[in-house]
This record gives sequence, C-alpha cells and structure tokens, in this order.
Amino acid sequence: MAHKTIKHVVRSQKVDMGGIPILQPIPGREIRQIDPFLLIHHWRQDFAGNVHPSKVGVGPHPHRGFSPVTFIYSGDIHHRDSEGNDAIVGSRGTQWMFAGSGLTHSERPSAEMARDGGTLELIQFWVNAPAATKMNAPEYYPLQGDDTPQAVSPDGKITFLVASGELLGVSGPIPVLSPLIAAQVYFEEGGEATLTMPADQHTLLYVLDGQTEVNGTAVTETELAWMPVGTGDTIHLRSLTAGKAMLLSGAPLNEPVASYGPFVMNTSREIMQALEDAQMGRMGELLETFDHA
Repeated sequence: MAHKTIKHVVRSQKVDMGGIPILQPIPGREIRQIDPFLLIHHWRQDFAGNVHPSKVGVGPHPHRGFSPVTFIYSGDIHHRDSEGNDAIVGSRGTQWMFAGSGLTHSERPSAEMARDGGTLELIQFWVNAPAATKMNAPEYYPLQGDDTPQAVSPDGKITFLVASGELLGVSGPIPVLSPLIAAQVYFEEGGEATLTMPADQHTLLYVLDGQTEVNGTAVTETELAWMPVGTGDTIHLRSLTAGKAMLLSGAPLNEPVASYGPFVMNTSREIMQALEDAQMGRMGELLETFDHA
C-alpha cells in the first residue's frame, strides 16, 4: 500500500457572504474545485444573544442540482425547507440536503441560540450530483451527533464521526449519489491513525483548529490538504496538538459543470431554466415563523 500524495496545502481566504464572515479554502486562487466537491465554507462566529432569530443565519433561498451539506462543530442550525422538513441539529451533527430538482430552504441558528448567544462553528461543503440524478426529487437527512457512528483510532485519541461512506470498518448512515466518504474528525495531541482510502477518489483534509500531520506533512488551522486520484490508498494521521478537522473523499464525476449562485447543472441552458423556475416559484416557497421575539 502506498501513501496518498499531497498535491496542495492551501490556506483559506476570507470572504463576505451577505454580511457573514466566512473562511473559504475552495474555490480559491489556487484551486477552483476538486471534483465532486465544489465549495467549502467554514463559519465560526460568537453570538452575543438577545437577537431576533430572523436576524441571524441565512434566510430562504433556492438550490438545484447538488447537495449542500453542513457539519456542525459547535452550536446548532435550524433547517426549514419548502418540502416541509423542519429540524434543529446540534453540535457534532450533520444536515445533509440533496437539492435535486429544486427547493427553497433556510439555515439559521436556533431561536434559543439567537436569544442566549454562544459560539457557532460549522462547515458547509457542496457535493456535485451526477447529471442523471440532478432532477430527482429533493431529499433531506438530519443526523444528530449522538446518532452518528464513531470510528476510533487504535490509541483512542482520534475520533471520526462518519456521516457517509466507511472508515475503519464503520459505515455512515446517509445515502449518497456517487462514491463518497464524509466525516468530522476530533483529535487529541499525539494521536495516530492509518486509514485505507480509495485510490480512485480525491481526498481532502481540512483543519478547523489545531495541527496534524498527513503522511508526514503538517497541516494547520484553516488549511486544506488535497490528495488527488491515483496517488496511493493510505493516509497516516499524527496529531501534533488537540483540534478538529473534516475528512472528505469522493470519486470524480468527470462531467461538465455549469453553475450560477445556488444552482449547479451541466449546461448554461439548464442554468437559465433553473433561474426561470426559481423566479416562477417552481422550487417551492418557504414562509418562516418564529416563536421567540
């Protein structure tokens, strides 16, 4: 077995998403996308509290053609959508939505968090969907931290919360449209783990905080390590400090990508149709109500 080779270690850039400060490793100046992963956003913010819940987070907006996935590391996120899904997922949980043919959703800290304050930290990543599935019916999977299968390194110092795919013999419960591994990672200083990863997948490790070595290369806070297809099938992790990370691995779709804002399709004609459908209300409507003033 050969180690996967790191092609790039890139540092996140700071971006403003409608007034929300975001760290963004991809797309960036060095890497636009890593098929099938289109975007990674890292949001870390302290809320003072005493805020109306309608004033925090991201209000109703449409999507089509891909899966926006949110890993919550601290705090919580309230998801509501035009399909009638309504769930609050807390720390160490996952909100996994396949937008499919189109729907409208909102993503906000819960009313309790808006009222009481606290630290919200999450990562949202976008996974492209195969062309044959883009217009399938939308699906939504809320997964709480306590319900997420755990894979633990032999020394007990690295824990993987497996949302999808398989790590160390542990399988995640969320179904996927193409071969994919997605896990939150929590590590203590001095932890070590060797993972067998598919050689035909792009593998990414993003470090939220702390520092770890990936096959002997140090990766530190807000950096992303990319290990491309065909460079080996093992990863050795050695944590230099305590911290947390995200591990993704996915088989490339090798299909054309046409994107505009919240829509990801294969042709510009399909993007124009998505824009028309959203404007005509064909992706549903979401009217939010709030119990807390």
